[in-house]
Amino acid sequence: MRFGDLKVSRFILGSNPFSGFSHQSPDMDLVMIRYYKTERIKETLRQAESLGVNTLIARTDNHVLRFLLEFRDEGGSLQWFAQTCPEVGPQAMCVDRAIKAEAAACHVHGGWMDWLYTQGRLEESIPVVEQIKKAGMPAGVAGHRIEVIRWAMENLPVDYFLCSYYNPIPRDKNPLHVSGLEEIYDNRHRDVITELIQEIPKPVIHYKIMAAGRNDPKEAFDFAVSRMRDTDAVCVGVYTAEKQNMIEEDVSLLEEGLARAGKLAATS
Repeated sequence: MRFGDLKVSRFILGSNPFSGFSHQSPDMDLVMIRYYKTERIKETLRQAESLGVNTLIARTDNHVLRFLLEFRDEGGSLQWFAQTCPEVGPQAMCVDRAIKAEAAACHVHGGWMDWLYTQGRLEESIPVVEQIKKAGMPAGVAGHRIEVIRWAMENLPVDYFLCSYYNPIPRDKNPLHVSGLEEIYDNRHRDVITELIQEIPKPVIHYKIMAAGRNDPKEAFDFAVSRMRDTDAVCVGVYTAEKQNMIEEDVSLLEEGLARAGKLAATS
């Protein structure tokens, strides 16, 4: 598929597990952090590349910049779709980091957008998107809330959207993910947001399709395929400690689902 001039694999590798965002428990966060040492992360990136995946979504923090630098120096060629992250600093700083580290595209953090919505300050995202576009990168916006995506459709000149299938925790007090809070994965939200996706006139990356490991993989991919358009992709993070060939299985589930649905042909 294409994002402007970029060719993007319809399976995009997510990176939450690399940074210990398990969305399960603080204990599981720590287990993931200990498992995903830099060498193992690079090994996972190389495995994804070998399967035809060409895009990674990852944050603009020091940890990601470090392993991406090493991966590239060692010959890796995955293109990076950078995600701003509020705890690093202002959104403009995150965009500057993405530019300096040669990201292929950049999008605004979904938790920050949700928080802006609860504060009545969504217009603060406008200059961030303008900064990304001025740098010559495709600009995107992420969100967990239906209201955020609708507002962005009407007010932001973005090139792509990231739509979360679930809105697991409230962001009214904090734009950051706070581990340890109860997370709710309600399939009614999945139904509504995937209906909204059909109205979006730009490419959409479907994410949290697995409900952070709570959904059966085949059901999750089959559902996503049923709601994906020719312009859409899925972003999935993997925890290969549970299954060494997890990426291969996930890619196969997506390909098989697309083939059954007659959606396998690449967009020209």
